[in-house]
Amino acid sequence: MGETLNYLEPIQETVYLSASNAPQYRRIMRIFFMEYERMHFQLYKEDVLEFMREYPEFSDYSMEQLKIDLEVLVGWKNLTPIQDPRRVYTIAEYKNKQYRYTMSEFAVEVERMTIKLENLFMEGGSLSTNYFVRIENALGEMMSMYNKDLKTINEWWNNLQEDFKRLNRNYQDYLREFYSGKSEKLLKSVEFVIHKDRFISYLQEFVQQLQNKSIRIENIMKDLSKEGVNRVLDKVIESELSIPHPNSQIQYLRENNIRESIYGKWKNLLDWFIPTKKGFSESQKVLEITDEVIRKMIQNAALIVQMQNWGVSRKDDYKKFIQMFAQCEHVEEAHKLSAYLFGIQHVRHFKINQERSTDSINSSVFDEMPSEYELKPHTRTYKPRIDKSGFESKELEKRKQREQYLRRLEEDKKLVMKYIRNNQLDIRQIKDCISRDTRETLLGWIAQANLTVSKRGRTEYGQAFRLIKQEGSHRIKCQDGELEMPIYILQFEDE
Repeated sequence: MGETLNYLEPIQETVYLSASNAPQYRRIMRIFFMEYERMHFQLYKEDVLEFMREYPEFSDYSMEQLKIDLEVLVGWKNLTPIQDPRRVYTIAEYKNKQYRYTMSEFAVEVERMTIKLENLFMEGGSLSTNYFVRIENALGEMMSMYNKDLKTINEWWNNLQEDFKRLNRNYQDYLREFYSGKSEKLLKSVEFVIHKDRFISYLQEFVQQLQNKSIRIENIMKDLSKEGVNRVLDKVIESELSIPHPNSQIQYLRENNIRESIYGKWKNLLDWFIPTKKGFSESQKVLEITDEVIRKMIQNAALIVQMQNWGVSRKDDYKKFIQMFAQCEHVEEAHKLSAYLFGIQHVRHFKINQERSTDSINSSVFDEMPSEYELKPHTRTYKPRIDKSGFESKELEKRKQREQYLRRLEEDKKLVMKYIRNNQLDIRQIKDCISRDTRETLLGWIAQANLTVSKRGRTEYGQAFRLIKQEGSHRIKCQDGELEMPIYILQFEDE
């Protein structure tokens, strides 16, 4: 990776795309590429001239012009001249050396790129989930690849990388369309509302499959041992080195480049499905982008419907209808007008939340009593008018309730205090039937003291006491039943 990044020099092979004579240079290179696709790798200049004159704009193209253009393309390393091996017998034949021209490797890739750019608007990505299935199956077979022959390992690796590359390219091309200028206009058009459900259903299905398959692939990758993966990748490197290439570089440099490429591709595959310390995995980012696209679709559809409804007011129409009804001279004429405005050609069902004067299903609107409805504007900023009015003073009622509360507290205090003798409240001395409030007060004091280590507490009347527990239990009679509890003595302290 480091060596390839250092190669940042200008690429001469692309100069012909933007040169002053670009049309004729591009036509020559396209002829060579079309013949290259037909397995005609070498062409004479006479063949090139014949192909050039087939196009109307180059019908008067001369051989002298072609020779100059071919020399320029040779200088830019797009074409490689190969001298004809036939023997020459005259000086004239020697001076007019016959060359056959072939495209360089760089030129082939450049032409492929230009063809792809020309057809980019016709090619659209897709969100196929078949690639997930194939990647999952390939990773499931990974550990068994170590015992396979080199050809099988190479085919397995190339298929895995091809599926991963297509998955990446397809989802990027498809989602890219939603962020282009044309797509922004389409998403905000009225026609989009018609196709909204199909887009959302398609995206949601992809999201569901991606969530399911990415988790399964992630688990498979996590279960793979690092040693086993390295052994298989080394076998993949060996399979790549076993393929002979006529123009191969020095062997150890080639081996380093292949090793770096294969381990880099495997790391990219891991990062696509498994989160790293730096952030989310690529599959999680795809989920976020897809969810954002779905949200944008729903929001745009809602805005479009809202914009269609804006300004649609029937107020003026209703005023006109009322004037027309008021101008009717008799009821029969009003019936005819009603049939025209609300008749069979304009069927609408009106429903109101109000009791009818009759339950008959055969009665008409004319037979019903008139009703009044308050119309409110359909805007977010509208606030109903608040009528100013006075308020009733509750001071006397609050004072009365406070006095009743204080009186009840005083009565409860008297009931409890009567059981205290010689600064002690012995539960066994309670013989009469006590009220529910008295019982809750006593139990509250006991619970409060039990929560402390020193078994001490303080009543709401400010009296400090110490809780002493005795052996046995005692039954207390209450107005709502009988309570059996341990024997406690509350020893009050003198202040």
